[in-house]
Amino acid sequence: MDMYKDTEACQRAIESRDARFDGWFFCAVVTTGIYCRPSCPARPQRKNVRFYPSAAAAQQAGFRACKRCRPDASPGSPQWNVRSDMVARAMRLIADGVVDREGVTGLASRLGYSVRQIQRELSAEVGAGPLALARAQRAQTARVLLETSTLPISEVAFAAGFASIRTFGDTVRQVFAQSPTELRAVASRRRGQQVARGVSHLACASAGTLLLRLPFRKPFCPDNLFGHLAATAVPGVEEWRAGAYRRTIRLAHGHAVVALRPTPEHVACLISLTDQRDLTSAVSRCRWMLDLDADPEALDAVLSQDPAMAELVASNPGRRVPRTVDPAEFAVRAVLGQQVSTAAARTHGARLVSAHGNLVADPHGGLTHLFPTPEVLAGMDPVDLAMPQSRKRTLMALVESLATGALDLNLGADWREARVRLTALHGFGPWTVESIAMRSLGDPDAFIAGDLGIKLAARRLGMPDTPRALTDHSHLWRPWRSYAVQYLWATGEHPINHMPDEEAA
Repeated sequence: MDMYKDTEACQRAIESRDARFDGWFFCAVVTTGIYCRPSCPARPQRKNVRFYPSAAAAQQAGFRACKRCRPDASPGSPQWNVRSDMVARAMRLIADGVVDREGVTGLASRLGYSVRQIQRELSAEVGAGPLALARAQRAQTARVLLETSTLPISEVAFAAGFASIRTFGDTVRQVFAQSPTELRAVASRRRGQQVARGVSHLACASAGTLLLRLPFRKPFCPDNLFGHLAATAVPGVEEWRAGAYRRTIRLAHGHAVVALRPTPEHVACLISLTDQRDLTSAVSRCRWMLDLDADPEALDAVLSQDPAMAELVASNPGRRVPRTVDPAEFAVRAVLGQQVSTAAARTHGARLVSAHGNLVADPHGGLTHLFPTPEVLAGMDPVDLAMPQSRKRTLMALVESLATGALDLNLGADWREARVRLTALHGFGPWTVESIAMRSLGDPDAFIAGDLGIKLAARRLGMPDTPRALTDHSHLWRPWRSYAVQYLWATGEHPINHMPDEEAA
């Protein structure tokens, strides 16, 4: 896991400018005081290079971010989204802004460890403690706001999570070797030059909105990812419009409306926030939903070792797992989708949203609501639900467990414990539990052996198609069985496998 300690491998990566390793580690040059991503065009002398496991560790060692390669904007390390240990869970929560909102004690409380334990484990593996990691993230958020918004600099400071304008200014100067005013001026000149050349750029799209570029590691196959999100979209909360997947997101200080459009080099993200303090969390959740920090070459290589899977992978490499911006929301929708068609599941979801969701305004589209919280759903009368009595009982047991905190599906959840608690609920079989593990928890090794689409795909490919035999066969794909599911599903003709046309509504 500690790739930065293998200096020979790191050196080869920077000599080849290999973008696959961006985010895995960072290289710093002692003679210039600058740290870079591995793919940076700069060519430092080998004796002057040092390697760090995170941007925060490099900053803590006194290095500032390279203005050329912008290392703080590289994809995140893929290891935090494929592990369920304490360090990985902490990194996911920090990325979601928990330290800024609740402090290190709040992070420790969510994880069930002491502050000292978390500090020690993070420092040992990531090279920095939770405060330093959160500081690095605040600096990146501040730069995004300075470069893409017209917010006054004083408002940028607090929106990025800084406690004071002075701390904000000091941090920006230390990390980027420029003042906030200078960063904004440079970005403004760059936009002017790009407009003059007719080049698209990172810019403020309109009042109250930001246009961001979400990077990913190639290859990237958007078909099943955006196809799945569009085909299963709950009316009012999600929609496909003008070539983009749009949805509402409930956040700590308000809500957001995001529009996500895949391009060959990045995912364009148009985001409108009711409170700018939620920017870090909103971007983190979009990246999580689209699985943008995955390492596709590594996981595809494992799947390709099975001859039955090799052709599927080669034909469309880089498939991602469509996750969710709200784990509780997806769990509810998984129950609504039990033993019914995709269309019926959308209808059930739309009814819940219309009856219990919070209204939102969307002047640029047809979104109307936020998906209702478990607390609200736990108080509804199940008599009003148009579904079998057994499924009503299943849904009410789920939302009550989520509302009381007996079941945790959030970014810091323990995957094993969550599975145990889900299985104990009425009406939760392997299909529902593994679906939630794959898309709510983000477990890369979840496997839905009993799914009809998986069984049909296995039969076509000459694999065993009974759940037990197929599960045994799937051990060849570990720990990437969630990705194997995406490749197997893609052999069918279901709409989830195809990104809609740009004109489709």
